[in-house]
Amino acid sequence: MDDDLQPELLLLPLDGWHRRQGARMVPFAGYEMPIQYTGEGGGIVAEHHWTRTSAGLFDVSHMGQLVASGAGAGAALDALLPAHVSRLKPGRVRYSLLLAEDGGILDDLMVTNITEDDGEARYLLVVNGATKWDDIAYLREHLPDEVTLTHLDEQALLALQGPAADTVLRRLFPQLPENFVFMQSVAIRNEDTVLRVSRCGYTGEDGFELSVPADRAEALADLLVAQPEVRPAGLGARDSLRLEAGLPLYGHDMDASRDPVSADLGFALTKSRREQGGWTGHAACAAKIAGGVPERRVGLVLDGRLPAREGAVVYDGARPVGQVTSGGFSPTLGHPVAMAYVAADHAAAGTPVEVEVRGKRLPATVAPLPFVPHRYHRGH
Repeated sequence: MDDDLQPELLLLPLDGWHRRQGARMVPFAGYEMPIQYTGEGGGIVAEHHWTRTSAGLFDVSHMGQLVASGAGAGAALDALLPAHVSRLKPGRVRYSLLLAEDGGILDDLMVTNITEDDGEARYLLVVNGATKWDDIAYLREHLPDEVTLTHLDEQALLALQGPAADTVLRRLFPQLPENFVFMQSVAIRNEDTVLRVSRCGYTGEDGFELSVPADRAEALADLLVAQPEVRPAGLGARDSLRLEAGLPLYGHDMDASRDPVSADLGFALTKSRREQGGWTGHAACAAKIAGGVPERRVGLVLDGRLPAREGAVVYDGARPVGQVTSGGFSPTLGHPVAMAYVAADHAAAGTPVEVEVRGKRLPATVAPLPFVPHRYHRGH
């Protein structure tokens, strides 16, 4: 494509801040994004380990933040998503999926009930950056007229991830609820600013996502990295962390050609709603649950140190039985890991296979996900 026809990359609200911190910026999801930082404590592996042992600060402002509001908003989202949105209590968060009629995954998202004392139903949807414009168009087409969809395009989104994240946030924001656990959300008000804090993330570690007005994002980032437990971390560490946590990335480990059953995301199909139906894609998903699927998303542990990347073919002898969708070297475990779709008869943990990497067949074993146990704070 002619360079003149390439869409111009968008800048994050913290673009200048990242550059001053020594970030190396790369194109991602239509934005210039920090992949890693230079200087002491920088680099993908260092940022990965720091997040596992202390707290990494990630900028995820490329994600789409949308609010569906108005009478019947919960019921309207129930008709689109397999989560029981209308039963979600205020301050609760759920992972869900936007599906096509054939069960294909259009996007994965987080939905939070942010209804306040005025009683007007409001639901915050955080969607993937690369798909947010398609999601907005889809939702505006399928939501009824009485439901308003608002794009919070003047909000930034930061993620503070790691075992020290709770200590840091409570030091800075002592008004956080004492019993604040995984998949809960709260609004903190300070003068004319509202900071929404949600206990969730994409690293497998305990952590928080912080939605803040874009013009206050730099002050918040400065405040966070001034804490001795916090260092900035980029896309590189975010990817290696989510791979170890077995968390799929949209556009790689799932897309419109994949369904929730094959993608091992059946937990997102709320049990009562699987039985009742009434959401887009239900019939197709129910048929796959009942009749089985030809392939499944699994983990792979590879021998040696050479990682398998997306597109690498998985073999059983001479027979191709699958393909890698994400892969890399695991800094935590010290060996390569990958996620792949393999034939259902090869999806059992412990099944030996081979992966072709640079013209060589590398021994691998099907492994359960996650590779590194999740450490979400679910309460005592």
